[in-house]
Amino acid sequence: MICNLCPRKCNAERTDYMGNGFCKMPYNPVLARADIHNWEEPCISGENGTGAIFFSGCSLKCCFCQNYPISHENKGEVITTERLIEIIKELEEKGVHTIDFVNPTHFSHIIIDALKTYKPKVPVIYNSSGYDSVETLKQLEGLIDVYLPDLKYFSSEKSQKYAKCPDYFDKASKAILEMHRQQPNAIIEDGIIQKGMIIRHLILPANVDESKNILLWISENLPMDTYISLMSQYTPYGDIKEFKELNRRLTTAEYNKVVDYFIDIGLQNGFMQEKSSAKTDFIPSFDGTGVK
Repeated sequence: MICNLCPRKCNAERTDYMGNGFCKMPYNPVLARADIHNWEEPCISGENGTGAIFFSGCSLKCCFCQNYPISHENKGEVITTERLIEIIKELEEKGVHTIDFVNPTHFSHIIIDALKTYKPKVPVIYNSSGYDSVETLKQLEGLIDVYLPDLKYFSSEKSQKYAKCPDYFDKASKAILEMHRQQPNAIIEDGIIQKGMIIRHLILPANVDESKNILLWISENLPMDTYISLMSQYTPYGDIKEFKELNRRLTTAEYNKVVDYFIDIGLQNGFMQEKSSAKTDFIPSFDGTGVK
């Protein structure tokens, strides 16, 4: 295929086992892990966990990525669409509350084929960086139950500095509006989300104003009851040697300033994260569990 799935629009050739675009991924899906995961938002993981399917490669490449071995180093195994469908069924049989496609953007073509062949009985989560193409998202309409995008950066300066992606907010904000159009109403039954959207924002050290600008944009462009997950889990990781401000954990004062602003501007539905989550213990082992 000639790939233009993400906003980078590489127009790159992707064969079954090789790819020369920004993500370096082939046409076939590459997975690093597929297993029960208990550390997503409570309405996604519940008591039994979510069936998290971690795709390798990435269209963004944040320098501090907590999943660095798969997003930057492309660690993973090439499988077929048929095997992906089997994996979805295997996770379902384990009693998970949801199926969570983690980092799916550059494999959306495979996800579309898989879900058209087999739609799980549990809600399907599209867990992306937010750097998605509106055109690609429209092809997913009717197949995705819950959108779980990040909204990482507001300024072009910061997105270029940390992810070499100056148009991040422009593209991600449009993508989130499209996700909301498709799933405008959050429906939670027995503690598990069935439909809707949750916007994630990882608060970075020394970037409180960036976080405030993101929350203000949400309040001005989406309903005030939009679900927002304010994450304090930032842990120094990846390739951050050039950025001294990122070489520490978030302070309690920084996190509280963002939470207070969330309340002050009238946003209503939020998931707040305990500071104890800021440790590498919560990063999964990308050892191919559940893939083959």
